[in-house]
Amino acid sequence: MPGINPLTLTPLRYILLSLDQSPPERYSIAMKQEPVIPASRTLPEITIKAVILGVLLSVILAGANAYLGLFAGMTVSASIPAAVISMGVLRLFRNSNILENNIVQTAASSGESLAAGVIFTLPALVIMGYWTTFPWLWVTLIAGLGGLIGVLFSIILRRALIIEGNLTYPEGVATAEVLKSGAEGGKAVGYIALAGLIGAIFKMCETGFHLWSASIEGAQRMFGSLFYFGSNLSPALVSVGYIVGLNIAVLVFSGGFLSWVICIPIYYAVNGAPAGEFESAVDIAYEIWSTQIRYIGVGAMVVGGLWALVNLRSSIFAGVSAGLAAYKDDGAAKALERTERDIPTKWVLIGLGVSLVPLYAYYLIVVQGVLVSFVMAVFMLIAAALFSSVAGYMAGLVGSSNNPISGVTIATLLSTSLLLLVMMGAGNEFGPPAAILVGAVVCCAASISGDTLQDLKAGRLLGATPYKQQIMEIVGTVSAALIIAPVLVLLLKAYGFGEPTPAHPDPLTAPQATLMASVAMGVFHGGLPWGMIALGAVIAVGIIAFDKYQEARKAEFRAPILAVAVGIYLPLELSTPILAGGLINHFLNRRARNYKSHANFKAMKAKSNQAGLLFASGLITGEALVGIGMAIPIVITGNADVLALLDSPLGGIPGMVLLAGVAYLLYALAAGQFRK
Repeated sequence: MPGINPLTLTPLRYILLSLDQSPPERYSIAMKQEPVIPASRTLPEITIKAVILGVLLSVILAGANAYLGLFAGMTVSASIPAAVISMGVLRLFRNSNILENNIVQTAASSGESLAAGVIFTLPALVIMGYWTTFPWLWVTLIAGLGGLIGVLFSIILRRALIIEGNLTYPEGVATAEVLKSGAEGGKAVGYIALAGLIGAIFKMCETGFHLWSASIEGAQRMFGSLFYFGSNLSPALVSVGYIVGLNIAVLVFSGGFLSWVICIPIYYAVNGAPAGEFESAVDIAYEIWSTQIRYIGVGAMVVGGLWALVNLRSSIFAGVSAGLAAYKDDGAAKALERTERDIPTKWVLIGLGVSLVPLYAYYLIVVQGVLVSFVMAVFMLIAAALFSSVAGYMAGLVGSSNNPISGVTIATLLSTSLLLLVMMGAGNEFGPPAAILVGAVVCCAASISGDTLQDLKAGRLLGATPYKQQIMEIVGTVSAALIIAPVLVLLLKAYGFGEPTPAHPDPLTAPQATLMASVAMGVFHGGLPWGMIALGAVIAVGIIAFDKYQEARKAEFRAPILAVAVGIYLPLELSTPILAGGLINHFLNRRARNYKSHANFKAMKAKSNQAGLLFASGLITGEALVGIGMAIPIVITGNADVLALLDSPLGGIPGMVLLAGVAYLLYALAAGQFRK
């Protein structure tokens, strides 16, 4: 599958009509709940053993995910695996607690997220020939400062997105449930252990042993056009859909439906097949999507990001103002509950200002122009603010693993390249690398922002202290930044990136970095599909208008543009299982209504909610652990098929049947809690 960051065809009309506009109390996964540890109680969080373990996991997961991303075009969210590993290790000590485990996963997950921001962008400098290796100082500077900027902006965004926005943050919820189940034991551990085992076996048999295909998909040329449909066979994606609910799942799928079932056939009918040789109609569909239709999602993301920032402006300004007021009134700051204390806004603003100095100095070295370098530095900070907000919002919708950070980065590259094109002129040799450098900082910031907010959501459910988590995000980010350059140098020397060469006949494909290089070069030398980008912007405006209409009607079904933009940008095969999970959630809603009058309804609903959420979290946990664990033999052997038991998989049918069984088990387990 070309260049994707992963992590049901039910008629859309039926789904929309099935959503009552004034239903009884709905079955909610992200329901409000009291934290595990109340604000009045204080437990050790940042301890020596937690810091050491968090730093080690951050470094290890950053290296593993750097390879996976360059090799397969995807990374794996590390929050849940890190939480599981932390519980196993800290249990060996006499004194450990749930908040200490949360601190470990907070630091560890930042390493994986920073690796994604780096590998999606900086290898483009090698691919386009600007760098011949990865200089440690500059890579560390770009990755470290980009990550720190992301952490700082997430502090400003915490109240707006997590508290007032009340977004789901599915992986944050899942991480909290994993930690809670480990602390509580009993039946909760049983649910998550069973699901984790199922998810792990499923992933190992599919991706490790290659017993069946990771997806089932097909395309057919007929009636002068090309029609495609497919579905990934991942239990984790079904779980994401279950956690976010039907509304968001429908929107994500609608974006994919628009992109793959409507736009690709129209494009093929008008323009025919793209130039080149293709093994199948599926490959043709992916080529059209990756070179043309995907950019509709980019245009929608740009407009959606601006609109999200406009909608969040009051909350963001209120958060900054409250932080500054608390700084001026030391007594008020100390009066805040423990679970509401962030790093002081004064230090956040100082940190953002200081970060501009070294970045400006590096841009000055690259472009050798004082004004251009200053504009690049300022624009970088503005873009980081915008897209950190967008990435944080999207992580709240679909989770970190499915957060299309590469789409955010493309939007940054487009705007940066256009700005530099005006200032430096077409054909300037420094233009494309300068745009990549700005995009790299923004990509790292956006990736870390989404991860940090996911961790802060988990912390809020557990009763953690926000400023302590934010400190550990910084610790994990800096730790990963220090080792990412040597990892990239090692991979470059061992495998090479991009196109095959005599020295490296089988290079790491680095799909996102290759795309970034083509975008940056395309602006300065021509070849970008500007019409598709403009079409995406127009579609976004229409969806925003529809959402405002729904808001005026006080309808329950809403249409946040970024959810649709994510669907347009992602392959349809990823959106399909998310919709399936949303439908499971919907059918549980309907079942819950049948027991509304039962005397024990609230208790049954709470048990159903916990059972389903724990099982979904376990599926994500098992798949993520195996996904990261498989990186070890792959890195050691350099062979992606090192664990394969078959020369070729048996196709997608076995996986589809087994996935249907897993989905039914998820539904039956949650529904079984409703007993008369």
